[in-house]
Parts: sequence; structure tokens; C-alpha cells
Amino acid sequence: MATTSAVPAGAAARPAEVTPDVVFQRADFATGTPEGTTAGDGLVFGTAAGTVPYTDALGTKTWEYARWTGPERAVGFPATELITSWTADVPPGSWMQVETRARNAEGLTKWYSLGRWAYAEGDIRRTSVPGQGDGDASVAVDTLVAASGRPITAYQLRLTLYRAPGSSVTPRVRTSGVMASNVPRRATVPVSPGGAAWGTDLDVPRRSQNVHQGHYPEWNGGGEAWCSPTSTTMVLGYWDRWPSAQDTSWVAPSDPDPEVDYAARYTYDHAYGGAGNWPFNTAYAGRFGMDGFVTRLRSLTELELLIRAGIPVVTSQSFKASELPGAGYGTDGHLMVVVGFTSAGDVIANDPASSGNSAVRRVYPRANFENVWLRSSSSGGVAYVIHPPGHALPATTPGLPANW
Repeated sequence: MATTSAVPAGAAARPAEVTPDVVFQRADFATGTPEGTTAGDGLVFGTAAGTVPYTDALGTKTWEYARWTGPERAVGFPATELITSWTADVPPGSWMQVETRARNAEGLTKWYSLGRWAYAEGDIRRTSVPGQGDGDASVAVDTLVAASGRPITAYQLRLTLYRAPGSSVTPRVRTSGVMASNVPRRATVPVSPGGAAWGTDLDVPRRSQNVHQGHYPEWNGGGEAWCSPTSTTMVLGYWDRWPSAQDTSWVAPSDPDPEVDYAARYTYDHAYGGAGNWPFNTAYAGRFGMDGFVTRLRSLTELELLIRAGIPVVTSQSFKASELPGAGYGTDGHLMVVVGFTSAGDVIANDPASSGNSAVRRVYPRANFENVWLRSSSSGGVAYVIHPPGHALPATTPGLPANW
């Protein structure tokens, strides 16, 4: 159910905009049904509810588990997509699975897995789960997509924590949330009003993915495909939270910016075959004590609120070379970091698809950037919001469902 926004003051000649329906809802672990989990400082593995075998390329192992099933939550509009995200402390010897099921006009769907997450590499292979589609929905790597004619009106979230039987390891989910959306079909997006962050330029470290071309090809061929972990790394560097020299000691000494290689390794999705899984990137940020989540923003006006609050934002977009002046390339899907706005409202981005770190800072025309980011043939406004727990988020857009 798309809504029509009011025309802003001073812009009477602008056409009415169709605003995407978006809501982000945080999980409340004090509600729902626990099976061996305890709520307090996050969701914690308390006692085992049972054991299950799990098989992947590392072999078959038995794990004990504890589980939390959240209550059914109404979306507030007929949604076409759900994306879950989380931050967690998952030490070696443990992992977690994130699942959702939806309500549509036919009733409740089955449970769909939206990710099996581990930091360590010797327990399970970190992975999305392909091949789950049915008449109600399908899973596109990290996104639950409603089947045509069966929009989602409510959902449940289920989190399962696993550890070796008899272990004292205590996995814990710190935060989790679900973004539900209905992005209207639109080939073009009108430029939004702004001014809240014009003239603001956050000092975000600059990192190029292209200087890593051919490095560690076991993770999707090397740096040419590492836009997402490179963008996540830049944001972590802004908050002074990226990996230590000890963490990256396995990276070849000749390799520039080893923190990028590290991020590619620890966001890599073995089923997807890449490091661009959106929730895996925000979960990776959680490894460094950060809060992070995936949402959709409705406009650059909203993004400016975050920039004004000192929070750089990772955005996902696709475009032809002619559609984004100054880029010099086209892409079927690319992540970059919005770090500020010029005094005229154009977008200042740290674009990792650059020849070197010194070329990463770009200025993109506001109207062009907004169009290639928000239109329905692109990501529809997908963004990573990563910040320290003590750094408050700004108020969301008045009169619209909260999308952070």
C-alpha cells in the first residue's frame, strides 16, 4: 500500500512522490517463547533444548541448541520483502541460525532460513540457504520475497543458537531486527528535498577494493568483487573498530590494507559464493562490538538525518555508466559509503570501485545518485547502518513507520 508524501514547502512545482512502505522492527527477547534461552543482556544460550546433527562441507557434527521464537508481529501494510539482520557474540564452537515465517492471506507459511552465521571457520561454513522457494515465498540469498499475489501482513522471527554438546561456550545474540518493505515499481525517482546535512563531510577512511584484485581468489575471485566488505571496513575504520595487526597477520605483507582482506574472508557466504550478503556484513561489524542492521531508506532526505548525526551509511545500487556521472563504470550491483553532502546537496561518497585509495572520494549529482539507488530495478534504497551502541540514532521521519 504505497503512500503519497506531502509536497515540501517551497517545492510546489515538484510532482507527488510515491513513497515506499518500509518498517524496521527490533526484536524484544523478553517476549516470545524461549526454549533454553534466557533474555537480559541480549538473548543467551542457557540450557540445551535438544541436539541435532548438521552436515556441510566440513562434515557431520552433532550440536546442542537453544531457541527463541518471537511473537507474531504485524507489518502494517502488505509487504513484498523481509530482510533480517543481527549482531551476536558467537565464539568458536558455536553458531546461530536466523529464520522467519510469514502470514499471508492463506495463513502462516513454513519457516525459511535467512542465514547460518558463524565467526569461526572450523565449525560450520557460514552460509545462506538456497532452494527454499514454494508457493508462498522464496529466499533470494538474504531476502525473503513474497510470491506474487501473496503479500506478507505479519511475520515471526526465530533464532537458534548452537554449541558443541556439553560445552561451556555461551553464544549470545545482542540485537536482531526485521525490515519489511513494499517498494513501488518505478523506473525513475524524483530528487528529494534536503539541507539537513548539506556541507557535512565525515572523515571516513578511504579504501579501494581494486587494489586487491586477484588477492585471495578463494573468496569470490579477490578484490574486484569486494565492494561490500570494503565499504563495511571503511565504516568500521571511521569508528576505530577494525581488525588488529594480530588479526590480519595471515595476510601477505605486500598486500595493502589487510583489514579489507580480513573482512572479505569473514563475511564470505559459501552458498552465495561472495562477500556481498547484506546481513552478513552488518553481523561482521558486530564482531567489533558495533550495532548494525540492514534497512531501506526512502530518500536522501532520510539519509541526511544519519549523516547529520555523524553516522556514515553504506548504500546498494546498480546503474549503467551513463546514469551516474563521475563513476566511469556500470554495475549490476555495488556498495559504497555515503560520507556527506556538498553545500549544494550533491552526494559525497567513498566509492571502493576506484583505482586506489586516493581516488575513492567521489561527488555524485544528487538526482542521479538518488535515482539509481532508490528505483525498483535497483536495491530500492537498501542501506547498512553501523554505529557504536552508545552513539544514538536520530529520530526517524515523522508520520511514517520507523525504518531504523
